[in-house]
Amino acid sequence: MASRKENANSANRVLRISQLDALELNKALEQLVWSQFTQCFHGFKPGLLARFEPEVKACLWLFLWRFTVYSKNATVGQSVLNIQYKNDFSPNLRYQPPSKNQKIWYAVCTIGGRWLEERCYDLFRNHHLASFGKVKQCVNFVVGLLKLGGLINFLIFLQRGKFATLTERLLGIHSVFCKPQNIREVGFEYMNRELLWHGFAEFLIFLLPLISVQKLKAKLSSWCIPLTGAPNSDNTLATSGKECSLCGEWPTMPHTIGCEHIFCYFCAKSSFLFDMYFTCPKCGTEVHSLQPLKSGIEMSEVNAL
Repeated sequence: MASRKENANSANRVLRISQLDALELNKALEQLVWSQFTQCFHGFKPGLLARFEPEVKACLWLFLWRFTVYSKNATVGQSVLNIQYKNDFSPNLRYQPPSKNQKIWYAVCTIGGRWLEERCYDLFRNHHLASFGKVKQCVNFVVGLLKLGGLINFLIFLQRGKFATLTERLLGIHSVFCKPQNIREVGFEYMNRELLWHGFAEFLIFLLPLISVQKLKAKLSSWCIPLTGAPNSDNTLATSGKECSLCGEWPTMPHTIGCEHIFCYFCAKSSFLFDMYFTCPKCGTEVHSLQPLKSGIEMSEVNAL
């Protein structure tokens, strides 16, 4: 029996990440409600709510508490994640909601504590009350102790997975599922395949900018030249002078880069400016210098054509 109860509790135990997500959802809701509320006073005098901002916030949070924790035993974030509070002091194994006193003390600790902190900060910031130095030190010391207690509680929560906040631990309420969770068998084949393809795509995105397409073409062409047979050296310059080795058109302002092939000046210059390690796409020769074609060779090629 004991082992069955332990297995049931472990199966229905709320994950730590779910409890933390519920807290973050609560904070997001509070920010959304406050931003919507302040927009209602957008057309009024600036700073109208500044003097009473802690009290107004406390009233709004009290209104939310009345229709969430007090009536439904769960915050808004917990309701979204199918979580609710349970009375940890109850001896019954079945679900027992928090008592009325626990709900009221929850509001006092969360809403009242934040209101007191904000109001004390505004009071001590006032120059007229600067003489209360000892009171300010005492309040700061108490706040520091609470922060330290919250940190210790969070470390214990990370280890045991229970009582995400110090308020929950002091009041004896912890998060449980509203409905029993079914154990699902997750197939990881699809996930592994997607992760593999995503990793391969990211690798290609990282690798493709590092690959020089022109160098690759030159390398492939240099491999293919021995298979097709090297051209005759006497006719190479004449045949290559008929067209630019890059654009394939009649070379405009023909130039050479140190090999036997001819290029348009603008084709060779733009390619060299784009890639300083530019090589000839026909033979793979690196650019040593961009030289204009000699007039004698050019005229002999024209006559040969």
